[in-house]
Amino acid sequence: MAAALKACSALDDTLDVFPCHGVGGMVGMLMTGIFAQGVGLAYGTAGTFLVHIAALLLVSTFSFCGSYLLLKLTDLIIPLRVSDEQEARGLDLSSHGECVEVLS
Repeated sequence: MAAALKACSALDDTLDVFPCHGVGGMVGMLMTGIFAQGVGLAYGTAGTFLVHIAALLLVSTFSFCGSYLLLKLTDLIIPLRVSDEQEARGLDLSSHGECVEVLS
C-alpha cells in the first residue's frame, strides 16, 4: 500500500526503500508494542507501547538527521544529481562512456 501511494507522488525513491522497509519497520514496531504477549497494549499494559512510540520517534529523528547530514556532505564532494542534459543523453553514455550498438 505504501509503495502504491509513493508511486502517485513525485518522490525520487527508485527502489521503494522507504515504503517497504521504513513503513514496514514502523508498523512492525508499533504492532509489537500492541500485541506483545503479557505486556502489550492489547493486554492492558500501556508501558511497552509508549516505550515503542518513544523509540520510534528517536530512531526516526536520528536516521533522518544522520542521512540528511551525510547526503549534504557527499553532495559537497561529489554532486548527487546529474544535469538534465546528462540524464537526457543517458547515464551509461554521459557518466560511464558506454555506448550500446543496436543491431537490426
